[in-house]
Amino acid sequence: MFVPNLDVDAYVASLVLIGGYHLYLRLRLRRDLTYTIQSINNTARTAWVENIMADKSNGLLAVQTLRNSTMAATFLASTAILMSMGVLNLMQSSADKESVLHSLQSSLVSGGDFANLKLLLLLVTFFGAFFCFSMAVRMYNHVGYLINSSNSKYQFSPSTRYVSELLNRSGDYYTYGMRAYYISVPMIFSLYNPYYMVAASVGLIVWLYNVDRTPKVQITTDDAQLMKHGKGTDSLTPLRARAGSSSLRKQDDGDTDVPDFNVVASGNMGGSS
Repeated sequence: MFVPNLDVDAYVASLVLIGGYHLYLRLRLRRDLTYTIQSINNTARTAWVENIMADKSNGLLAVQTLRNSTMAATFLASTAILMSMGVLNLMQSSADKESVLHSLQSSLVSGGDFANLKLLLLLVTFFGAFFCFSMAVRMYNHVGYLINSSNSKYQFSPSTRYVSELLNRSGDYYTYGMRAYYISVPMIFSLYNPYYMVAASVGLIVWLYNVDRTPKVQITTDDAQLMKHGKGTDSLTPLRARAGSSSLRKQDDGDTDVPDFNVVASGNMGGSS
């Protein structure tokens, strides 16, 4: 199969740009665990689980919140599989001499078409998004049973740490599915022109840079300063043992009189977007 050098260079450049951006986020999180909104959301989910399991009267709130999360992940999973079917239809009805299905049977690499290979990569991306969202739904269902399942008769009492880890794992799968959606945008542009793919990758990184960062906050306690520099952030327990938790105040130009909120940064980048 003849592969144009320009197409290969565009794919490599886009991969380096997007991969480098996510590596940058990982490195920043080592120094500042409140840098990404996904890290803040992980901590919020951990605190939410502890509040729900500590007060049985919050059972209805737990059901409603998990139901909303499940519905969102289900909708996105359904959208991903529909987009996959659309790509399959495009591959089968290709105007080229050989459709990708025929190319696969006769060895795509040796005798296929690079345009069809692009469609195949796009199909794999959408299938990856579908499985990630499906796993998120699966985890949300598990949490729904575990969060209020303590029973002395069966000597069964899941820890808040276990339930929160499961909930954060579902959030991670949700994030991976959304990233697959985002990455599909440059791949779609590559079907038209390799230069469009590179330009779309740059635009995607600029947009993600503004979306992933936590809104500007002012840290007002010593504990929050320690959290920001990555000291003692494995769980909520060490923080509660201290007097005063991390109090952050949103500092927007148009609104500075908002209530303080407590937050403990987690080392994960996984989240809800």
